[in-house]
Amino acid sequence: MTVRLIVAAIAAVVAGASAHAQSYPSRAVTIIAPFPAGGPLDTIARIVAEPMREALGQPVLVENVAGAGGNIGTLRVARAAPDGYTIGIGQWSTHVVNPITYSLQYDVFADFEPVGLLTITPQLIIARKDFPAKDIKELIAWLKANPDKATAATVGAAGGAQMSSIYFQDRIGTKFRFVPYRGGGPAVQDMAGGRVDLMLDQAANALGPVRSGTVKAYAVMAKERWAALPDVPTIDEAGAPGLYVAYWHAMWAPKGTPKDVIARLNAAVGRALADPATSKRLSGVGHDVFPAGQRSPAALAAYHKTEADKWWPIVRATGLKAQ
Repeated sequence: MTVRLIVAAIAAVVAGASAHAQSYPSRAVTIIAPFPAGGPLDTIARIVAEPMREALGQPVLVENVAGAGGNIGTLRVARAAPDGYTIGIGQWSTHVVNPITYSLQYDVFADFEPVGLLTITPQLIIARKDFPAKDIKELIAWLKANPDKATAATVGAAGGAQMSSIYFQDRIGTKFRFVPYRGGGPAVQDMAGGRVDLMLDQAANALGPVRSGTVKAYAVMAKERWAALPDVPTIDEAGAPGLYVAYWHAMWAPKGTPKDVIARLNAAVGRALADPATSKRLSGVGHDVFPAGQRSPAALAAYHKTEADKWWPIVRATGLKAQ
């Protein structure tokens, strides 16, 4: 009798898991975007949401929960029910920089399940169009000759733009002042208006203003030139070799989300990114899609760890903390 009960219990669990896999999702899925609407991360979420809806057969909604450099929205994901109906989109700053610069109420490794890598965009060094330096070499020379004279836009306290700027300052041996903004869009708008001098920004955020000539680009912080702005030199070509920074974007679910649900979400993300129209829309706004072989949950987990291993010592060495 005991053996029969055990067998029945195991059968019930297996049947329940199978039913769960077949029934998910039975209602709308919400993607938490932890920055204001209109920014690069929000744009990615909204472009990917529609083909994900087609893959999942349910509405996929994007909810902006901004504040504290992305931490408020990311905390919302960490505390959500692990059922696959609330997932989060994050990036290099939220999941690599913020754990060192903020006192977080969650652990970026222990409290999330990786879903998959989405896109990557390099960091771009930009300035107001009438800034006196005509190229990166002149910019570095000007900054060294005029310490603390230039102003640089940042997004969020101790966010990725500020971290990149401090890294840049340390490597070239000078200082400039920071002006904080709530989002990359308002920062670039103020630069176009001449109210701030510089920014080390996500290339995707600066793509439109650079193309229109309202701001100018000095260098892309990558090993290779960026296809979206092929005339902008790499940081190596520009005279500051090895100063590489990129914003990558990915999706996570709350810790404990069932593996079959993660698999469904990952498949939906993969289908979205494999769609030529979606890929074209993303590249059109400056985001390069990760190759298919790098989109699994395991690939995201490995990539995230590699980035943390690289950046956490650098961030700690700066002593940068959100106030």
